[in-house]
Amino acid sequence: MKLGRSFFNLYFFIISTFIIFSWALDEAWTSYLEQDIESYTGYKTMLMALGDYTQKHDKDEWEEIISGAGKRWELPLKLMTLAEVEAIDHTDHNALKHSNTHIYYSGGSVTLHYLIKGSDSVITLERAKMPTRPRLKATYRVLILATFGVVIFIWLWPMSRDLEQLKKATRAFGQGNFDSKAPAAKSTMIAPMISSFNMMAARIRRLIEAHKELTNAVSHELRTPLARTKFALQMLDTIKDDEKRAKYQQQISNDVCELEELINEMLIYAAFDNDKPDLNFTRIDLNELVKLQIASHDQFVSSIEFINKLPDNLVCCDGHFIDRAVNNFVSNAIKYGNDKVRVTLSLENEQCKICVEDNGDGVSDEFKKVIFDAFSRGDQSRNRETGGFGLGLAIVARIMEWHQGQATIGDSELGGASFTLSWPIKPMR
Repeated sequence: MKLGRSFFNLYFFIISTFIIFSWALDEAWTSYLEQDIESYTGYKTMLMALGDYTQKHDKDEWEEIISGAGKRWELPLKLMTLAEVEAIDHTDHNALKHSNTHIYYSGGSVTLHYLIKGSDSVITLERAKMPTRPRLKATYRVLILATFGVVIFIWLWPMSRDLEQLKKATRAFGQGNFDSKAPAAKSTMIAPMISSFNMMAARIRRLIEAHKELTNAVSHELRTPLARTKFALQMLDTIKDDEKRAKYQQQISNDVCELEELINEMLIYAAFDNDKPDLNFTRIDLNELVKLQIASHDQFVSSIEFINKLPDNLVCCDGHFIDRAVNNFVSNAIKYGNDKVRVTLSLENEQCKICVEDNGDGVSDEFKKVIFDAFSRGDQSRNRETGGFGLGLAIVARIMEWHQGQATIGDSELGGASFTLSWPIKPMR
């Protein structure tokens, strides 16, 4: 898989930080060595031992002894007088003093002067190398930094891969592929970001689809009454008969009312299609709610059978929206049935269910798949001749989504359709 530029940039930034950190450590160590006289213990010990040895011989032999030691140890040793040492210009050096030893350091080299006790002679070690950090510790440092580099690579790689996938998904989405979805994240740090993007993409896709659906449906729904109205207006200019004129005027009035009804339902559906409203989940007496709905509809049908199988009538839900959904189901059952309706309350698998059945002609299997979509209508008894624009059931489906439930359709024992609302008895808010 091709590594992204952002990954390399971040990785190199962190590695560069480690390199700079290592360099800073070296500088700090060097500064410590320069300023710590104990760092030169080896040189001091050697000079002290050489001075003690020299003192045991005649002064005339000192220079030869010092010269011979320098050749033997391959060190720039020489014997100087105290006056000669003091005449040396050390203004550009830093100095350390400990007992009879003077240390001057600058850059990467040091000069040591050791005053032989009881004399004015000085053993001088010139241009000696400064002490360095132990090689083993430097190796440890390199290994630690390399380990950090590997750990950081392992840590950053899943993040980089997830970000690259997210980048591809967003680019595809921006180019109009609204089905684009970022794959599940491997990194826990990127997972919330990808989850939020997928939720946003799904929401936008749904809004775009709803917009297209609404636009197509509205253009179709408006065309028919507008065409009838236009035709009736043209006929009014040519008809002299008052009775026919009144007929066309009534047709125009009906079409205007139909347009008004369509617009009102569209506004209601648009409001329901927005983000979920603040639901008021409380303990509702479902038995009483359904009885009130039956009482408000029983004058339109000869028989509404009510069966309550709930062990407890108090159910957690938003009473206003559940009442609206039940009203839609009962109204449809009366409208499309043959004068017989049955409403059943039950509890199954921790799901509260309200089933409304009728004895009408039922619903075709093909139409059952889309009956809860906006502007969907059947081809037979459930069509515009019996009223409605196909928005009521779409609204009911949305209400069930808000309750983490669903609206379903099936066949009734009465011979018609069976519509069911179901939601958890304790829905998540």
